[in-house]
Amino acid sequence: MKLFLLACRLLRREGRSGELTLLSFALIIAVTSATTISLFSDRLETTMVSQAGQFLAGDLVVTSPTTLTSDWLSVANTLALKQTMTAEFSSVLMENDGFLLAGIKAVSDHYPLRGSLKITGNHFGQEETVTHGPKPGQAWIDKRILSALNLTLGQTVSVGEKKLMLSKIITYEPDKRGNLYSLSPRLMMHTQDIPETGILKPGSHVHYYYQFTGQDSALKSFKQFSKKRLNPSQRIMDIHVDRPEIGTALDRVQKYLRLSSVIIILIAGVAIAITTRRYSERHFNSAAILRCLGCTQAQIVKLFITQLVLLGFLASLLGCLLGWVSHAGLFALLKNLLPDTLASANPLAIFFGLITGMVILLGFALPPLLQLKKVSPLRILRRELDPIPSQSGLVYGMALLVISGLIYSFTLDIKFTLLLTLIASLGIALLMGLIYVLLTVIKKLESHVNLNIRFALLSLVKNKKNTAAQILAFSLTLMAMLLSFSVHQNLLNDWQTQLPKTTPNHFVLNLFEHQRDDFQTDLTTHNISSQALFPIVRGRLIKINNQAVQKIVSKDSQGERAIHRDLSLTWSEQLPDGNLITAGNWHKNSHPYKVSIEQKLATNLNIQLRDELTFTIGHENINATVTSIRQVNWDSMKPNFYFIFSPGSLTPFPKTFITSFYLAPENKNTLNT
Repeated sequence: MKLFLLACRLLRREGRSGELTLLSFALIIAVTSATTISLFSDRLETTMVSQAGQFLAGDLVVTSPTTLTSDWLSVANTLALKQTMTAEFSSVLMENDGFLLAGIKAVSDHYPLRGSLKITGNHFGQEETVTHGPKPGQAWIDKRILSALNLTLGQTVSVGEKKLMLSKIITYEPDKRGNLYSLSPRLMMHTQDIPETGILKPGSHVHYYYQFTGQDSALKSFKQFSKKRLNPSQRIMDIHVDRPEIGTALDRVQKYLRLSSVIIILIAGVAIAITTRRYSERHFNSAAILRCLGCTQAQIVKLFITQLVLLGFLASLLGCLLGWVSHAGLFALLKNLLPDTLASANPLAIFFGLITGMVILLGFALPPLLQLKKVSPLRILRRELDPIPSQSGLVYGMALLVISGLIYSFTLDIKFTLLLTLIASLGIALLMGLIYVLLTVIKKLESHVNLNIRFALLSLVKNKKNTAAQILAFSLTLMAMLLSFSVHQNLLNDWQTQLPKTTPNHFVLNLFEHQRDDFQTDLTTHNISSQALFPIVRGRLIKINNQAVQKIVSKDSQGERAIHRDLSLTWSEQLPDGNLITAGNWHKNSHPYKVSIEQKLATNLNIQLRDELTFTIGHENINATVTSIRQVNWDSMKPNFYFIFSPGSLTPFPKTFITSFYLAPENKNTLNT
């Protein structure tokens, strides 16, 4: 207790004398920066995850080829979850002696739970934002349906045996997916009208989507319940898998925010390292006097650490307060670029800023403070008698450990943390070596310059360690700032180039061999450029190295979903655009029965190069050897495939073709000619 009171008195005295000003400011700035970034990134990330839910029309979505049993919905009601259901299927619309294959989307009450729809009352009318679907007996449609069937709003269209009145043109729906139903002209109706259409019979091809919203704890409980009840044809949808273009953007933002946090930690650590080192050096004399008065080494260390903890706590509290104000100001400056509704601040983010400040302070301050216990009482008589310095490995090792721990707490990525720590260690060692070489060269040049410059150079080389430490600190700070700016620019460039203006916006499916020439002629006539035509053969993966694939795949994974359905298989001599070989070699000019597999699926199924895969196509089985693994850009809006065979592998089997092309909005009616 006496030691604590003495520490408080000394801290108060040093505060009045200005001894702690530099250290306090460094710590306040560090904590303010860490708290600001922590609050900003936490609120922005939470908001983006919430906004991302709008692209699924719910916080949690379960998809199934059949309706869910009543116990699912009972559990959702018990957990106070809001729920709605949509059904998607294909059907032929008939009117005015015309026929059109359309993607039908039937929605129930309360759709959408997240996001909103945009509709209009005529072709060129003002868009209206609504949070509900069509009423029973009505239909909202794509513009193409009107022109293709020569209809106008207010008329009716036959969906199966049911006549629906066309009331609105739908221009946007939040959960529109890139599947067959979404690529076809869209008609949205109410689920109450489904029985009267007579379309859905036992065995009909339909997808049901059950959307849920509610408290996070309730959603987690329902998700756990759902996972236990899922059969192979059912799954819980995920924004990163089912809307990859949104998931990719979200991942990039999260990585940038986390990297920004790492950079703040680095800059804060550099600032505190410099100030705490100067703080300990200024207290060598005080430690010597205390030794003369009978203080033990342990008491001296406790005394100064207590002062540092008190200072750190007070400065960190002030830094947290300023961080709160700063993050609010940052959101105010960016309000025109952010959603209108933002997630509330998480108190843990403020607490994290406080802990970050204390950890950085102690991590960088302890090694210099431990030197105080080695101060000799003789220093009172001999000022040049500095304490024996601690081993540099301890000093830098502890600082590196603190930095690594904080980086991991921000990124939650052990591989990234270890890689960054290793690169940083090698970089610091190399930079220190270059600095010492530079100082040695400067010492040799000092006799060849004028007197003023000579004195400046002498001050640099007089204490190489201090000079090297300061140069290193400024270098790391500048490097961190340049890295942040570079990543920021790269992130913006990635977003801007992710989907060019001429990105394909139409797919052509089920094109037969005898239609190829006419199709190419039509494209040329209308000056439309398309992607390459890819042949499609439907097949299913059944064995890996003669072992049944069901025994290998993990439950509820991408691999499990891939083996329980027919896949679109293709062949190509050239590597498609947007594909990158990550292992092996492309099978150009290769023999038949070689295959290239998409990277993520290969990981999920634990498929390696030279593995033997068995596919069933119709009533026949074929074997193919894996010769390459590809990284695929799924959000390129071009035909992409899990498996691409070498030419000649699938020739005997029936095939259709697929391609995609860009068509300007003003030329949409070209599709109906």
